[in-house]
Amino acid sequence: MLVNVNLDVEDGEFLALMGPSGSGKTTLLNMIGGLDRPDSGEIVIDGETITALGQGALTKWRAGNVGFVFQFYNLLPVLSAAQNVEVPLYLTNLSRAHRQRNAEIALELVGLADRMSHKPGELSGGQQQRVAIARAIVSDPRLLVCDEPTGDLDQASSGSILELLQMLNQDHGKTIIMVTHDPRAATSATVERHFDKGFLELQAESVT
Repeated sequence: MLVNVNLDVEDGEFLALMGPSGSGKTTLLNMIGGLDRPDSGEIVIDGETITALGQGALTKWRAGNVGFVFQFYNLLPVLSAAQNVEVPLYLTNLSRAHRQRNAEIALELVGLADRMSHKPGELSGGQQQRVAIARAIVSDPRLLVCDEPTGDLDQASSGSILELLQMLNQDHGKTIIMVTHDPRAATSATVERHFDKGFLELQAESVT
């Protein structure tokens, strides 16, 4: 449960949300991404009050504006990396050739140009998370919401994923909101906020 949360995130910011399990981090992330609705209050993203949107309009807004990265990848095991990345584009009017080219570009961006035909079971955990990030960015959203993106990875793979997120933030202007319980992961962000029992601390910390 969240209690009187007031959060402002600047365009182009990389925000790390810290706190113990059950503190409300993921709940807030889901609300920002339009997956859940608050009982009261409003969520405004880039001038759009998403809490005022009907379900159909919210689904359309989410598909065009938000990329999701989860701890456990959520890749379809029977599809190749390229096919997994292409999935969100089925909600668009793009041609098949255009969808495939966009998926290839996204995989090239995350460093997996040589793994496009591989299925998830043929990839390492770090590579699978890169596929998941490519899927999140394939529709070129401005906002990435990441729920423990390194939580299931070893230290080397975690560092690689965090460097990738920093590159997307710094070089491609993506606004990133990342939930993590790992202080080392949080240092990759530009701003750090802490949750405890549904309350968000009042003051943000700049990460240097």
